[in-house]
Amino acid sequence: MNIPAIIPLFLGNIRGWQLIIILLVILLLFGGKKIPELMRGLGKGVNSFKQGLEEAKAELEKPVEKPEKKTSDSSEENKD
Repeated sequence: MNIPAIIPLFLGNIRGWQLIIILLVILLLFGGKKIPELMRGLGKGVNSFKQGLEEAKAELEKPVEKPEKKTSDSSEENKD
């Protein structure tokens, strides 16, 4: 599903002044010093999520390796 198509469903009829009020409430709840920490943590979380997706994609695109056949070395058998 396309995320930009979903966002208007949640935000509905929020206009500019309503968004300002929401931002002011967030500022009052968390304070000016706490918001940068929250955004930093959010950024690290998003970065970690993207890195995990890239690793999973690389793992899926990696060719399947066939297990190696076990070969008996005749020199090791003759040592007994």
